[in-house]
Formats: sequence, structure tokens, C-alpha cells
Amino acid sequence: MVDLIITLDGYASGEGWPGWWGLEGPEYLAWLEEEGKKDYTLLMGANTYRVMSSLSQQAADQASEFSEEEGASLTGLAAMPKVIFSNSLKEPPAWPNTELVRGDAVEKVKEMKRTRGGTLSTLGSISLGRSLLSAGLVDRFRLVVFPVITGRTGSERIYDGYPDIALDLVESRTFDGRSQLLEYIPSIIEGPPPARS
Repeated sequence: MVDLIITLDGYASGEGWPGWWGLEGPEYLAWLEEEGKKDYTLLMGANTYRVMSSLSQQAADQASEFSEEEGASLTGLAAMPKVIFSNSLKEPPAWPNTELVRGDAVEKVKEMKRTRGGTLSTLGSISLGRSLLSAGLVDRFRLVVFPVITGRTGSERIYDGYPDIALDLVESRTFDGRSQLLEYIPSIIEGPPPARS
């Protein structure tokens, strides 16, 4: 599963904006905590690993600025199994329950799909998600869309470099009256359908 949080205009973050664009609410945070209890193995690249492991450690710190719900969501990541794809990180990873994999992430994920139980899910990791989608390895594409447009300050455009993909909606939900969960089955397509006559 490729799992992303985005703005309405398709950015992963925005300059000067807080995490979750300051729009996380109790329903969303409770859902994140529940998701953290499922049989997921998180997949991420080095940049996401650095950011998320740091946030998880900050949340575990008693003097953290996170709310109780935010902290529970972030510290819960430490207990989840994680696979980090990187040729630059040093062994051993400091974050608990983390396996470091060097080499081709696509080939490793193909092998993991054959040999591991549970759900393999990206955590952010835009380029990893793009590679896995392009290789046809993604069974679910899940977004939480936050109701903000960051046209001037947005960074990390998510869909650049993606193939054309048709999406069949299999689940949707609204959190806190504002954020939308959208879960799809993705299918790579060659391009637009032929024009109708």
C-alpha cells in the first residue's frame, strides 16, 4: 500500500506549515493510533526515516510540544516493523524495529510480497511510492487529503513523475468534518481513453 497525506493541490508539505498542516483532529489521530496496531510493515526511504524517527523521539521526550494524541501516534511508530531502503544510512539504525536494506527497493519489495505476511505500507516516501506504483507492485493507494491549498508555499509535489493511473475507490471516510480518507485500487494505464464520437 502506498499511504500518503496531501494537500488538496497535491503537496506533501508546505514551507512554514506545521505537521498535518495544523489540521489534525481527534478522529484522525485516533484512526492513526488504531492503524498503528495493525499488522503493517512500514517501508520508507532515508529522508522519511530521518524525519519520522526524529519526530518519534521528540514525541517520546517528556518536554515535547506534541499533544497527547499526536505523541501517541508518533511514539507508536517505534514498535512497528520498518524497512528502510538506503545506500547512505549507517548500520545499525537507531530507531527500534528497523531493518536497513541496500540495493534495489523494487526487487526487495517483490520478494517481501512473496515471503512476508501482513501489509507492506509506505510511510510518506514519495519517490519510493512512485517506484513501486510504476513497477505495478501496489495493491492499494491510500490518501488522506487535508483541506488546504498550498500553491505558494507547497513543497514536495507528490504526483510528478507518476505514470498514468486509473483509480477504483474502495473506501472513503471523513475525519473531524474536514479531512478525507480515500483508498483506491490502482491500475497503470497507457494514457487517456480514446475520444468518444
